[in-house]
Amino acid sequence: MHVGEETAEATRAQGHELLATGVTVAYEGVDVVHDASMTLRPGEVTVLVGPNGSGKSTLLRTLARLQRARTARIVIDGDTDGLALGPRDFSRHVALLTQGRPTPSGLTVRDVVEFGRYPYRGRWGKADPGGRAAVDRALALTGVADLAERGAEHLSGGQLQRVWLAGCLAQETGVLLLDEPTNHLDLRYQVELLDLMRDLADDHGIAVGAVLHDLDQAAAVADRVVLLDAGRVIADGDPEDVLTPERLTDTYGIRIDVETDPLTGRLRTRAIGRHHSRSERLSTTS
Repeated sequence: MHVGEETAEATRAQGHELLATGVTVAYEGVDVVHDASMTLRPGEVTVLVGPNGSGKSTLLRTLARLQRARTARIVIDGDTDGLALGPRDFSRHVALLTQGRPTPSGLTVRDVVEFGRYPYRGRWGKADPGGRAAVDRALALTGVADLAERGAEHLSGGQLQRVWLAGCLAQETGVLLLDEPTNHLDLRYQVELLDLMRDLADDHGIAVGAVLHDLDQAAAVADRVVLLDAGRVIADGDPEDVLTPERLTDTYGIRIDVETDPLTGRLRTRAIGRHHSRSERLSTTS
C-alpha cells in the first residue's frame, strides 16, 4: 500500500495544520474532555494514546466536528476558523475514519469509495472531473483495487475497514483522522496501514492524527504522541519523552516497562501482570 510517487507533488500541496485549543466536551452535563489542546502539523503523524475512557476518540471526533464541544477553538492553517467553515468546505480540509461503520448493502466497493468525493460534487450531482482518478488512487493505496466491483456486503471486516479508509483518502484532504484504524485487520494489514500513515505524512505532507491502543505501534509510527487520562492531556511530545515507564505505569495503573529495541532503535513496551512478576521472581532466585 505504498503511495505512488507520481501524485506526490499534487498531494503535498494539500497538507494543512490543525490547531485545537481549549477543547472541553460534556456528555449529559458531565465534562469528559477537559480543556484539551493539540496541534496536527503537515508531514507529521500524531498518535493519541491512553486507557479506555480517557477521551481519545471523543477528542478526535471533536476535531472532525462530529462531536459538539462545550468550548473549543479549532483553526486550520493559522487563519481559517474550522468551526466557521461550512460542512462541504470543512470536508475538503479534514477527513475522519470512524469506528463501527455499518456494512453497506447493495453497493460495490467502488460505490462506497466514491462517497468520499461528496465535498467536490456540489448540489444536484455536479460533475467531479478529478473523481475517477482520486477513487482509483485510493483503491490502489489501500490494496482493494481488485475488489472494486465486488459487493461490499460480501467483504470481511478487515477488507471493509480498508474500503472505508479508501473513501477517506478519496476525499483528498490535508488532515486525515483515524480512530483505531488497525481494528479488525490481520497483522499484515496492520503493518501496511501504519506504513501508509507514514507515507501520507512523509511523501505527501498530510497531517495525520490517529487513536491507537497499541503503544508499540504508536512508538513505531508517531512523530508526536499525545497521552490522555480521564479526559485530560497528560503529555504531548516526542515518543521518547511521553512514553516513559513512570508516566505509563501511573496512567494505566499497571507496571509498564519501556526499552529500546536494539535492532530497530524504536521503543518497546511491556505490561507486567501477576504472572510476569512471578516468572521474574523465579528467574531471579534460580
